[in-house]
Amino acid sequence: QAATVAVLDHLEQLALVDFRDTEGVERLRKAIQFADQLQEVNTEGVEPMDSVLEDRCLYLREDDVTEGNCTNELLKNAKEKVEEYFVAPPGNIPLPKLEERETFLKGS
Repeated sequence: QAATVAVLDHLEQLALVDFRDTEGVERLRKAIQFADQLQEVNTEGVEPMDSVLEDRCLYLREDDVTEGNCTNELLKNAKEKVEEYFVAPPGNIPLPKLEERETFLKGS
């Protein structure tokens, strides 16, 4: 996976991380290279694990609501809401425009 402007934009929006400088872009490239190694692992015939604790039995319970039912009361605290969901702020850092990031990608 290449660290393109579109990838940087998507990651910044998801993680609220600023890759505005060359150091940030280089750190991301190294992380992608490291993670790409996982694609080389042959997992054919390996069953997915439910838990890393293979020697223990996992006791699952029903997800029954036993108290609460106070959605409307909780939503009164929301500054903004959409339907029955809180609206979070878009982020606490100003993200640069796509054009500004292209210069860092070209220079690194």
